[in-house]
Amino acid sequence: MSFDGIVVKSLVGELREKLIDSKIDKVYQPEKDEVCLKIRSKEGACKLLLSASASHPRVYIANKYEKTNPKKAPVFCMTLRKYIQGGVIVGIDQVGFERIIKISVESYDELREKTCKDLYIEIMGKHSNIILVSDLEGKVIDSIKRVPLSVSRARQVLPGVSYELPPSQDKLNPLDIIDVDKFTLRINRSKGPVFKAIYGNILGLSPLVAREVCVRVGLEANTEVEDLSNEDIRSLVDCINTIFDDLDKNKVYPSIIIDKKRDKIVEFSSIRLSQYKDLTEIYDDSISTIIEDYYLAKDKKDRINQRASSMKKNLSLKLDRVKHKIDKQMIELNESENADKYRIKGELITSYIYMIKEGMDKVVLENFYDNNKEIEIDLRVNLSPSENAQKYFKKYNKLKNAGEEISKQMVINIQEKEYLENTLLSIENCDDARELKEIREELIREGYIKSYKMPKKDNKPGTDMRKFRSYHGKLIIVGKNNKQNDYLTLRLADNEDLWFHTKDIPGSHVLIKSAGMTVTDEELIEAATLAAYYSKARMSSNVPVDYTMRKNVKKPSGAKPGMVIYEKNKTIYVTPSDEAKAKIKQA
Repeated sequence: MSFDGIVVKSLVGELREKLIDSKIDKVYQPEKDEVCLKIRSKEGACKLLLSASASHPRVYIANKYEKTNPKKAPVFCMTLRKYIQGGVIVGIDQVGFERIIKISVESYDELREKTCKDLYIEIMGKHSNIILVSDLEGKVIDSIKRVPLSVSRARQVLPGVSYELPPSQDKLNPLDIIDVDKFTLRINRSKGPVFKAIYGNILGLSPLVAREVCVRVGLEANTEVEDLSNEDIRSLVDCINTIFDDLDKNKVYPSIIIDKKRDKIVEFSSIRLSQYKDLTEIYDDSISTIIEDYYLAKDKKDRINQRASSMKKNLSLKLDRVKHKIDKQMIELNESENADKYRIKGELITSYIYMIKEGMDKVVLENFYDNNKEIEIDLRVNLSPSENAQKYFKKYNKLKNAGEEISKQMVINIQEKEYLENTLLSIENCDDARELKEIREELIREGYIKSYKMPKKDNKPGTDMRKFRSYHGKLIIVGKNNKQNDYLTLRLADNEDLWFHTKDIPGSHVLIKSAGMTVTDEELIEAATLAAYYSKARMSSNVPVDYTMRKNVKKPSGAKPGMVIYEKNKTIYVTPSDEAKAKIKQA
């Protein structure tokens, strides 16, 4: 992960400079694994974010933090308010060279005596935690994630238990000058690529920094350890020592790497990343700003996925059932299409009834429907010849009627399947909680989610659609969910606008606001690329995209949200990609 020991060291330096002797005014806990401290410093008010998220644990001074707090504060939040709210930050340290930050806070207790509490933020992936510890006794007061014996036999984190640091790793500490001989001994015991051997043997280094070290000394990161010369090893040691010597002198370079071709944030660090010389580098004086810019979008998407998980599970289960129904109905429909063979057998038995005697279990007759070829017909021994004929006619009529009913049911089930697939895709494309709420309300109205209160129906979406500008400046609008798709197609569009959708593939409705003007081939490809990119076929090549004028698009009576039919369309084939999408300007 990018949030390694090097980032923690430079971050601690920044926090010390800005927050020492600052007062904690307020404590909030907007998420079950995230705390926000509102701090009044010499430079003014600011927010310090502490996150123990399993996916994106982090600490930084937040400038764009806008999360709402729950009406009832969680227990851990109340504990922090009791012990550190109103207190003064007197120390901020990195523990060893681990990804652990200790914030020491002085405050007055109920007896108006000054006490000190330590807040440990452990940044360790899924084991990340925020722990409040009594400085005098070293006992855990509480933690944002309690770890009982049933979860970990090695280390419990519970109120009243003595706080212990996570088990130390058998690695070289880069805060001490790394000795060439010790490093050589470690490297020679390792196997595999050299960059793995570097971060596997030096404390606090991430794979990102390990690859950077290789690039700086002119080695391929995947060079096998056994192929290293003594000179290579010495160069690696010198480079590592230089990096940490610069950190000791507070020579940091907070930067974020962006791939503009794909419109994606790639990495961040507090040292210069020369390995990404072909990509765009953005520098900032504050490592907190860099961390915030990197994690803002990632964390937002992660939180939405967490909130949507039960909804997705529910819809996926219903989708599997509908698919199973369709498969079963397809078998029954194929069988009903062969219903005529039962009618023929009944008619043959009736025609040759004089040849059939009671008690026969089968009979061979000439089939006058098939050039008098012989056909063997099974009979029930307990039925008369006439009753056997009636049995076949009855089966024929049953299958014929069933075929008509199955065809009707299959149409309904196929429409439901398409709706569920589109809705699942809409959830994947959600950018904020309001869009997720719109989808949830729609599912309640459609009966897929039970709720004691039926939400009001509002045809106008309360969230923004995606908007782009074509090569020649025309507005291209992309719907994110069924509600937006309906509004875009049925209300916002003019009859002469061009409408796009992936052919027989769940996806967004896309519109070029052409106002009757000619749409160029470049613009057709741009709109089709967006339709394919925001569809289930995002990772495919040569995706078929249908397009037609909006006046040729209709919504059948009783159709589910987002479902339309269209005619007089043409089809264009495109290959969606991050690079192709990034070339289209956002409006």
